[in-house]
Amino acid sequence: MATKVDTQELSALRTLSAAIGADPHMTQAAGGNTSLKDGETLWIKASGTWLKDALVDDIMVPVAMVPLLQAVERRDPGADKPQAFAIDALNPRGLRPSIETTVHALMPQRVVLHVHCVDTISLAVQANCETEAGRRLQGIAWAYVPYRRPGLPLAQGIAERLRPGVDVLILGNHGLVVAAETVAEAQRLLHRVRSLLARPARQTANPEVAALEALSGGSGYRLPADIEAHAVALDPDSRRIAEGGSLYPDHVIFLGRGSVVARPGEQVADVANRLGTNPVAILFPGVGVLMRGDAGSGADAMQRCLADVTARIDIAARLNYLTAVENDELVNWDAEQYRQKLNAAG
Repeated sequence: MATKVDTQELSALRTLSAAIGADPHMTQAAGGNTSLKDGETLWIKASGTWLKDALVDDIMVPVAMVPLLQAVERRDPGADKPQAFAIDALNPRGLRPSIETTVHALMPQRVVLHVHCVDTISLAVQANCETEAGRRLQGIAWAYVPYRRPGLPLAQGIAERLRPGVDVLILGNHGLVVAAETVAEAQRLLHRVRSLLARPARQTANPEVAALEALSGGSGYRLPADIEAHAVALDPDSRRIAEGGSLYPDHVIFLGRGSVVARPGEQVADVANRLGTNPVAILFPGVGVLMRGDAGSGADAMQRCLADVTARIDIAARLNYLTAVENDELVNWDAEQYRQKLNAAG
């Protein structure tokens, strides 16, 4: 087992990770992860950390790949707890590896980038994703993996679809994976695929800030951190899509199941009374979005992501929403509860 990572490549990976994390169209909050293989050791982003912090914080965790892959092959539930495979001697802070460590370990390439890029997600939620992606990604060795819960189920789904030479994965209702032998090659492939999948966002009017402040009625709700987050309430098609249910895992983790849309004439208190709870975010049609006062930075990032994703979805496409069972398994999953705890602390 290697005990010392290639410092030059790890430095390059940190730089690239920070750039990816700083682009809300590429990944959001604690979502997305990057990795570098060094012999039998996999260095991967720690669960709950943000890629944008890769240059200012030690966010990479060493994992023993061989036993982890053996656990995946055996369908051992232990593979769903990658912290059991962390190399303690090289992990003095006791950080947990990403919940998607198995995805990175399964890819044979040395460098793996997993991002929640909004162009990819907007396509990955469509029922015609595989056909449309095939049209756009001609000349690229790629595979489509239908939605499965991140962790061991997703690893098994990837193992079923992975073929020799494949270096790009589109994960249904989830995101994008690219892999290469060097950080520079992975970066070039990422930008190539992203450009091929890019779709323009529908334009909207500006939010009605004064009206939103009046609607909050001293309830403790506030404006989103990003003005772009309002677009999902301002565009009728985006609003309809959002109201239909949950489209991808991180939405459920940070914002809850689906999206709450206010009825005509309702203020925040009216919505809360109707639902019997205070939702993390409320969409007011044609006006904008309000966030619950205690919503963290992760929730703000995901509310913007929702607006960015829904604005790019083909309004005529049939969509694959997460089922009630899929929503429940995310909410009740130990790994995601851990990530939520870190996000709240941050």
